[in-house]
Amino acid sequence: MEKPKRRFAEYYLYFILYSILGWLYEVFLEVVVYRWGFSNRGVLLGPWCVVYGTGALLLIFCLGPLQRRPVRLGRVNLTPALVFVGVVVLTTVLELIASYIMQAITGGWLWDYTSYAFNFQGRIALNPSIRFGLGGMLFLYLLQPLFRRLSAKMPDRVLFAVSGSLAALMLLDTIYTFFLK
Repeated sequence: MEKPKRRFAEYYLYFILYSILGWLYEVFLEVVVYRWGFSNRGVLLGPWCVVYGTGALLLIFCLGPLQRRPVRLGRVNLTPALVFVGVVVLTTVLELIASYIMQAITGGWLWDYTSYAFNFQGRIALNPSIRFGLGGMLFLYLLQPLFRRLSAKMPDRVLFAVSGSLAALMLLDTIYTFFLK
């Protein structure tokens, strides 16, 4: 019974890590690349964009099996190209769904791609989708194997304490953001 509980705690930790990395990426774009100045790029108060954590888990579960299985055309390994296309499609669909959910909950969404070529209602566009594809490849082939190795080294008590504490913190943040603010 301990294995499923541990796996759940590991996946929750991945969710939080990628939510924070997504927030850092968004803030970096806003402050350094576009020079708009700082603003909290997440829906919640804390430094996390849950759409990135959700996207990371979606990619792990949907593309992890493909990533581990070579698909070849003769001697050419097509797996990375197929994974890239999968990342682009999954993250674009997730971003579109997230924009509709955010609009329903808050009245709007946090990005606007109307000035980008090949956009749909300003919610999704080709340029960010390609960037998500590249980021997803970095995530699946470099970051996730590293995080998996690091979390495997964590004793159960530490993993459960860290994941549980972060879950409590995010729950408090969610309650504050949607019910007390």
